[in-house]
Amino acid sequence: AVDQADFVHLVRMSEHASAADSHAYRRGVAAFAALGYAWVLGCLALGGGIVAWVLPQMLHGRFRFWQVWALLGGLGLLWTSLRALWVRLEAPDGVEITAREAPDLFEALERIRRKIKGPPIHSVRLDGEFNASIHQLPRWGLLGGAVNHLSIGLPLLMALDRPRFLAVLAHEYGHLRGDHGRFAAWIYRTRLSWMRLHQGLGQGEGPVAAATQAFMRWYFPRFAARTFALARQDEYEADRIAGRLLGRDVAAAALVEIEVRDAWLQAEFWRRHWSGAAAHPLPVGPYRAMRRRLAEPVAAEFANGTLRQALKRISSVDDTHPGLRDRIEALDAAATLPVWSQGGALALLGPDAKRWVAHFDKQWCRDHASEWKLHHAWLGRVRARAQVLQAAAAQNNAGEMVELARLMRHLDPQADVRPLYEAALERSPDHPGALRGLVQCLPEADRGARLQCLHRLWDAGSADRWWTARTALAELEIPRPGVEHDAAALKLWRERLERAQESEERAWQELSGTPFFSQIARHDLGAFELGELQVELARCAPVARCWLVRKNLREFPQRRAYLVFVELPNLDDESRYRLCRSLEQSLDLPGPALVLWAGESPTLAQIQRAAFEPVYTR
Repeated sequence: AVDQADFVHLVRMSEHASAADSHAYRRGVAAFAALGYAWVLGCLALGGGIVAWVLPQMLHGRFRFWQVWALLGGLGLLWTSLRALWVRLEAPDGVEITAREAPDLFEALERIRRKIKGPPIHSVRLDGEFNASIHQLPRWGLLGGAVNHLSIGLPLLMALDRPRFLAVLAHEYGHLRGDHGRFAAWIYRTRLSWMRLHQGLGQGEGPVAAATQAFMRWYFPRFAARTFALARQDEYEADRIAGRLLGRDVAAAALVEIEVRDAWLQAEFWRRHWSGAAAHPLPVGPYRAMRRRLAEPVAAEFANGTLRQALKRISSVDDTHPGLRDRIEALDAAATLPVWSQGGALALLGPDAKRWVAHFDKQWCRDHASEWKLHHAWLGRVRARAQVLQAAAAQNNAGEMVELARLMRHLDPQADVRPLYEAALERSPDHPGALRGLVQCLPEADRGARLQCLHRLWDAGSADRWWTARTALAELEIPRPGVEHDAAALKLWRERLERAQESEERAWQELSGTPFFSQIARHDLGAFELGELQVELARCAPVARCWLVRKNLREFPQRRAYLVFVELPNLDDESRYRLCRSLEQSLDLPGPALVLWAGESPTLAQIQRAAFEPVYTR
């Protein structure tokens, strides 16, 4: 097995090798891929040889007990090898659309295909995700062949104008370009096959399975690391193709708009949509409202903050996609907010495009009926708890007032909770939760009041200093009519953010860099908080089970920090990674959380042994 430090080292070595001599690097990748094929074919030959040697002896009456075990071992090798050669991957989800239904879309795809000399798309599927992707799946496992599936998300069509949407399609098609693209695509298919085989053989028992698993534990992480630089280069090249076909500024604008719109959907739209369960016991489809909201510009404060954070993220070994800043710089374009798309690209689906909105609304309601019912019931409990707190308003302490404000925002994201935070501060002038909540309620135009609250929150010495400094800087960096630029305040808050960032990095290193099961204790959630978490997990369909533990941080002894372990069957590792990062942003826990899936590190057995009992089981 390869631990994280070794994996990072192998990735860096592959990047250096690629930069030093690209052709030699590709030959090395091909040779290492051939090693995997040699192992499979060697096992196939060995298994066939054992069977061919033992079986005739048994049929001619020369029976020995050891021959039974030899025959079983040979058959096991044959079966394992054939599975490796013939591993099948399911086609992506979605509704297949045809050239007759969407002639403009297929005409645009054909123009892109001719310009990049790519292979044909065998099927185009429409789904409900804010994404577009090409899945080149092996037709005959490791034996070769490819089937190309294009998945297009309806929300993406609603959000981007036609040029930017076509830039996204050009990027995806760019993965299949020419000779270099065919080599990268072959490596990608091989990588998928090894990943699925690695997952599929992980639960086997017996000596043959043990030998197979030992090889896979050695081979697959090294194969993934050696091919990482190739996959990263492929992303840059796909961006360059999109820039060449549609224009660098258009491609860069599409990247930025997707980043901001996606963050807005997660932070604003879906929260508001699910809050509708308070008034509606039956699910309401989201896509009709989403189409209307995506036609509106994103609020400047939210957009600027999202872009600022996205540009700070560095490219990491956790994802073959480079960071947004690196992608835009590679396009030689400006990393600024674009003019928002007007009108979307739904017209590419033909004159009857509106029916797809209705179709996915109905499908969403069917797929989320049980989660909506659970959420409706939970919001009923939220309302009941809020009514209890409202009835005792005169006796509530600051913490209970902050809790009431949070509950009211669950029921209505637009609820006016500013008076509650102000009343909480009358009872406890330095209450961190009340100060933080009040900052978010004050109008954008009232910069002075917002900064005053942030100064008080900083002086309170709470564990919120990083958020405080980041929010103050975001406020000061946004030009406002009639407000002078305050260089001294900017300098002060930048210094504060630097100090807070150092503390946060030490705290995050404690949370993510120390052994998973050190410094842990049972979770400290109350019954109501645990109910909130369980409802959120119920809405996340891939989660089969979840464990939660509190991580005690030396950097911030009073901070509530958590490790969340989730069991995610039937997903590949890249999808698991993305889902875990999404859960870190969306789970409403009373402190930061690191979400990890049960895999190689930590394993499901380790989690079951050390993380106490599950807090959620589907």
